[in-house]
Amino acid sequence: MIRRPKTKTIKVGGVKIGGTHPVSIQSMTKTDTRDEKATMRQIKNLEKSGCDIVRVAIKDETAARTLKAIKRKARIPVVADIHFDYRLALACIKNGADKIRINPGNISGKTQLKTIIKAAKKQKIPIRIGINSGSIFRRGQPGAPSSLFVKTALKYIKLFEREDFRDIIISLKSSDVCDTVRAYKKLRSLCDYPFHVGVTAAGPYESSIVKSSIGIGSLLLDGIGDTIRVSLTGDPVREVCVAKSILQALGIRRFTHEIISCPTCGRCQTDLIKIVNRLQSDLNAGRHKADHGRSLAIAIMGCEVNGPGEARQADVGVAAGRGAGLLFKKGKVIKRIKEKDFVKEILKAIN
Repeated sequence: MIRRPKTKTIKVGGVKIGGTHPVSIQSMTKTDTRDEKATMRQIKNLEKSGCDIVRVAIKDETAARTLKAIKRKARIPVVADIHFDYRLALACIKNGADKIRINPGNISGKTQLKTIIKAAKKQKIPIRIGINSGSIFRRGQPGAPSSLFVKTALKYIKLFEREDFRDIIISLKSSDVCDTVRAYKKLRSLCDYPFHVGVTAAGPYESSIVKSSIGIGSLLLDGIGDTIRVSLTGDPVREVCVAKSILQALGIRRFTHEIISCPTCGRCQTDLIKIVNRLQSDLNAGRHKADHGRSLAIAIMGCEVNGPGEARQADVGVAAGRGAGLLFKKGKVIKRIKEKDFVKEILKAIN
């Protein structure tokens, strides 16, 4: 069991981050926030996919005004992403943002920050101190990037605490996985604020899966991370899907039934790839959801080497042979089934 160090609990709308609360999933819309209809379409898709918190980019006053309409329609908390202009943060606080994300790399004036803090404190909403390597790192600057991350974070934490503001969430993101992991680990020993964990600019789909799984996954294994965001160049719904897979693989949260399937080899005498893809598609369609967060292990194995063993260990399993296989349930053989009926019989068994 993964043990998480006790952190402060911060409330973002109806979602609690930190403490003993579940690790939440975040994403960010890729639309121009000023386009209310397009942004709401994306938020609705994110809500359906299982996103817990959504962030929107606020680049001017029109976007800040549009946030007010978006907040009325969204069913999940909405975070305003602010850069450069502190007045946009003030406008979003006024317009109902559930949280403000500021970047110390481009909003660093003490007077401006104190003004934001005062407004957030009055409205009782949290602030994420979101530190990105691209905003604070300069070539020739002394110190390793991870040390610079921690130094910058501590500087701003102290500033916020001097203003008696502690509704803080911290993120330290780099596109370098090792720098990211080192920074979070160093800072975890120095403060008890909840961490928003992710690898920034992780790249296209395949690259982002690898980088995010290693970076976010290794931190979560050490109990570090209270809310996560997978960053990829593409559809934000895919970010949520990858995040859910990471959390489920670590046993932190359960979203769907788990498929255990062999990679296939020359011994396989059935079209296992087609069968697994069909089963995955049916499970993703939502007709066979995990019940109250309890997922079942479903094994589909292609030959006699590990097939019977894996099928017996799973809640439901099939050990395939030529054109047929044995259906197992809770370690017992139920019956022999034809290859064409594998998916149908598995779905019947899990229901």
